[in-house]
Amino acid sequence: MCKRLHAYSILKEESFNAHYHRRSNVETTFSMVKGKFGDSVRSKSETGQINEILLKFLSHNLCVLIQEMHELGVTPTFEPKVLPESQVMWLN
Repeated sequence: MCKRLHAYSILKEESFNAHYHRRSNVETTFSMVKGKFGDSVRSKSETGQINEILLKFLSHNLCVLIQEMHELGVTPTFEPKVLPESQVMWLN
């Protein structure tokens, strides 16, 4: 198996590298999330566990975004989006 994988990595280097680096990025992200928020969940129900994991990854993404904003000196600007009246839904 290893010989075939090595041969594939040499023959189709670009395809192999794209797949390998995608996997590497996923493993790095999992490691960062587990290191920051722990490797276990506290929720008992399956729905709670899924929500807790999703929240961990959302929090991780926000932390990375904030860190990059500071490193790159980017100042976000938030402008209100004005919707056309036809798209505004009124609650009665």
